[in-house]
Amino acid sequence: MGIQERKERERERRRQGIMLAAKRVFTAKGYENSTMEDIAKEAELSPGTLYLYFKNKDALYASLSLRVLQYMTVRLEHALEDGSKSYADLKAALLEAMYDIYDFDAVILNNMFHLQSSETLKELSDDILEEINALSRKALRMITAVFSTGMGEGVIHKYHPTAVADIFWSMFTGAVLWEETKKMINPERYTLRETLDTSFDILYRGLDIRSAP
Repeated sequence: MGIQERKERERERRRQGIMLAAKRVFTAKGYENSTMEDIAKEAELSPGTLYLYFKNKDALYASLSLRVLQYMTVRLEHALEDGSKSYADLKAALLEAMYDIYDFDAVILNNMFHLQSSETLKELSDDILEEINALSRKALRMITAVFSTGMGEGVIHKYHPTAVADIFWSMFTGAVLWEETKKMINPERYTLRETLDTSFDILYRGLDIRSAP
């Protein structure tokens, strides 16, 4: 291994260490209450060293979100890659993929949804913003393909498939965001899976060709 390669590996190792430290800080203190100094202390680095890797807290936050988006697209590809699957199979695989995505990193997933609906996006570098957008578009295309399959089979009502995918995604996003609020209000009442099961069941029943249009 050459000197340059060792330096690159060391830089990536430290970058990953910073991201893990940031996740611990964000989990403990919340995004708004966390500072770069808090993260530097957790990572056992000087603030100056931290800024060599991430220009600000928003960039670090976005990098954590990218990790979830990358997992999301890989998980959806794995669930939906077989083009010969029926709508019923794809529908079931899509639901399981969404539960797995939540289980992968619920805290960062929640933060990512906040990020995508905030002014923070405007502060990100063009490279990070483009990667977030590209991964998000890819995930939406795969979800859209599930409903296009159902419409092609004639088993669900024909609507614009992207609009249906948007509704599906909005239900998932809303349930995840509401889950965090609900924990503060009444943490014992429901679980996220029960909420998602109910909401997606209502959506699927409404789409079913046997129901009234």
